[in-house]
Amino acid sequence: MTALEELGLSEYEETVYRSLSVTGAATASAVSDASGVPRGRIYDVLDRLRERGLVATRATDPREYTAVDPSTAVDRLLAARGRDLREEWDRYVDAAASVRAELLPTPPADGSVWLGSLGGGEMQTALRRHVGTASDTVLAAVGPPYEAASWERLRAELDAFFDGVDDGVAVSIVVSDATLERLPSDLPDRLASRAGTVRLRAHPTVPVSFDVIDGRVTTVDVPRPTAPDDRVAVLAVHASDVVATFERQFRRLWADATPLLERVGE
Repeated sequence: MTALEELGLSEYEETVYRSLSVTGAATASAVSDASGVPRGRIYDVLDRLRERGLVATRATDPREYTAVDPSTAVDRLLAARGRDLREEWDRYVDAAASVRAELLPTPPADGSVWLGSLGGGEMQTALRRHVGTASDTVLAAVGPPYEAASWERLRAELDAFFDGVDDGVAVSIVVSDATLERLPSDLPDRLASRAGTVRLRAHPTVPVSFDVIDGRVTTVDVPRPTAPDDRVAVLAVHASDVVATFERQFRRLWADATPLLERVGE
């Protein structure tokens, strides 16, 4: 493979460009004769070179073609190759994210630990699957590390949460006042537009973020010590006594919280 082919030119394209660089302005027939590229192919090759910005045309009869100077041609080829490689890299990144999500392990019966950053793709998938198991109620307390996170990261998990929960499930959420400051002022209106029962309250302090699904499983966020706006993992627990403890804690928070939204679905 030649250097020009490595930069994206076909064999015919390289041959025609090099020929035009030697002949100067020439008609398609003359370029075909000089390069050896068949006349049945020469117009397609010249058109592709013109689209790449390597060949210009003159308004003569018949039309004449000229090659741009080599320095400009190489710069344009290199820029185009760079765009292609970036697009290819983005496809690989998307594929890798999809594979990670597909390979997310199924939680064992006694519990599991999901490693992942707040708002990350793996955690969004885990959250959708987790709340998707609810058939009756979801109780969620939201405090650290959400209190320091940006709205963009919060929205990623909020969207995943409501994408996963079924319409017939009653959702009750307590957010700390510090978390509430991170949320958009119209959040209650956004939640009110969703189907099903959604209740939202604010509490001065929520010591730890957790949820309880149907009174049978709870997940607890483990904040990252070195980054107050992130988590290390989410711990899922199925032990009934632990789940009951967290449900009692939620009820205490709920009783002392200020109502922000009481949307009861039909």
